[in-house]
Amino acid sequence: MRPIRDIAVVAFAQSDHRRTSDELSEVEMLLPVLHEVLDRTGLKAGDIGFTCSGSTDYLAGRAFSFTMALDGVGAWPPISESHVEMDGAWALYEAWTKLLTGDADTALVYSYGKSSPGSVRDVLTRQLDPYYVAPLWPDSVALAALQARALVDAGETDEPELATIAARSRASAATNPHAQLRGPVPHGDHLVRPLRTGDCPPIGDGAAAVILAAGDRARELCERPAWIRGIDHRIEAHSLGVRDLTDSPSTRLAAERAGAFDRPVDTAELHAPFTSQEVVLRKALRLGDDVRVNPSGGALAANPIMAAGLIRIGEAAARVHRGESDRALAHATSGPCLQQNLVAVLEGDAR
Repeated sequence: MRPIRDIAVVAFAQSDHRRTSDELSEVEMLLPVLHEVLDRTGLKAGDIGFTCSGSTDYLAGRAFSFTMALDGVGAWPPISESHVEMDGAWALYEAWTKLLTGDADTALVYSYGKSSPGSVRDVLTRQLDPYYVAPLWPDSVALAALQARALVDAGETDEPELATIAARSRASAATNPHAQLRGPVPHGDHLVRPLRTGDCPPIGDGAAAVILAAGDRARELCERPAWIRGIDHRIEAHSLGVRDLTDSPSTRLAAERAGAFDRPVDTAELHAPFTSQEVVLRKALRLGDDVRVNPSGGALAANPIMAAGLIRIGEAAARVHRGESDRALAHATSGPCLQQNLVAVLEGDAR
């Protein structure tokens, strides 16, 4: 979808992503991130016109767990607020549509997830069809391995290429102070063939936040705003058996509707938790070798559930802010084997 009002990401902040944060509650993990993102713009909580968050009750183990996080935002006096049971990238989409209506000029978007308390591989099984698939308990790594095997059998990748993707991603993360895995990481033994431990994302806890602003307000708050030139999200069929796991038509359609193919991009932050998924996304998004893919390290360096997609948008925007990118693409996913996909195109003002 193309915007009818200029809206930009004007600030981004994230936590240091860690394997465990047992000493912190979700609110305590989130508070420093919220303070940092507001400080980057000079805004106070009362200056924000709309607030939207993304998280999941399955990780927290209790219903309406997002209401606790509002203690960190400050919900009194009453604020305009919403929540999505999705990655924060979808919360950003809702905030973007809110700003399009003109009901607000600024929005705070945040998301968080603590995967360390339980087995996230098993928790994610609850996303599957409850009658035919979930009772078999295929965990998230096993399903990703099915996708990887389909790619290998189709001749679209092999294990050495997957190892190269893993090594490149974690080498890129060496300069990312927030990443959980940085620099050389052993590729390890097979976890579920053909995926090795190095092909899989780390399990950890983390949070992220961005601020959106419209029009002249964005220019007041940021020296070089990252304008959202297009954003769209699409979904594949729920049943894995009716999908071609070597392709992602929903990603391609979202990218087309977001205008990603109108002009070349120089940077792409892809939410590919498994190395094999980067192969699928590169093809769907028509990314050539001249595009910098996941200069932050991507989800292979840090994959906080419910925040990793928002971080891809934030990382792409931050590169625009710093003048390291003129036109960047950000991608987020949710569900097994790239089931749901969101694509955003961000641009800086001409220099």
